[in-house]
Amino acid sequence: MKHGKKYMASAKEVDLTVAYDTAEAVNNVLSTAKAKFDETIELHVRLGVDPRQADQQVRGTVVLPNGTGKTVKVLVIAKGDKADIATKAGADIVGAEEIIAKIMNENFLDFDVCITSPDMMGQMGRVARILGPRGLMPSPKSGTVTTDIAKAIADTKAGKVEYRVDKTAIIHCPIGKKSFGTEKLVENLNALMEAIVRAKPAAAKGTYIKSVYCASTMGPGVKVNYKIN
Repeated sequence: MKHGKKYMASAKEVDLTVAYDTAEAVNNVLSTAKAKFDETIELHVRLGVDPRQADQQVRGTVVLPNGTGKTVKVLVIAKGDKADIATKAGADIVGAEEIIAKIMNENFLDFDVCITSPDMMGQMGRVARILGPRGLMPSPKSGTVTTDIAKAIADTKAGKVEYRVDKTAIIHCPIGKKSFGTEKLVENLNALMEAIVRAKPAAAKGTYIKSVYCASTMGPGVKVNYKIN
């Protein structure tokens, strides 16, 4: 892979073979984030699990203490009282069958998170092929299929993120923006790592956290010396 001049210059500023303590690693990431926009800071965690095995899946959600720095557009698919609750709780779009039809017929995807009530899941199956590949399909595991619509909206707006191991046994997840500064990013990083550690499958053997890297959108990955307490 070829990298640009800015990336190569940033990469020279840190030793990419060294695992830094969390705060120092985040500082290094911030010092190498030199794009003109407010870069997203991401965490990449390689786990000692076999994602092909159903009993070694690692997936969950966590509300980052300082949010993600991103304005999240929330769609709620619900009817009756639940729809009224969603509107009062601050959902950006609220609807039922008409929204499902719009997704099906017009490929409507102008939202970041879709939340629905359990009674609507039978109809949501009609748009699973559209929403699923984009990570927008509501799921009980991610807390987006729920009877407590108001809490789901509040958590999402406050900075709830979903983490999920991919087929290469790596979790990729945002932990905030460059503008957050070291302290807030460290708090978010620790919250995410604690959630991942708690989600360790019983079937996982050997070393669970194999490596942790932190990086900005355009910068190099910096290795984090993360220790499980």
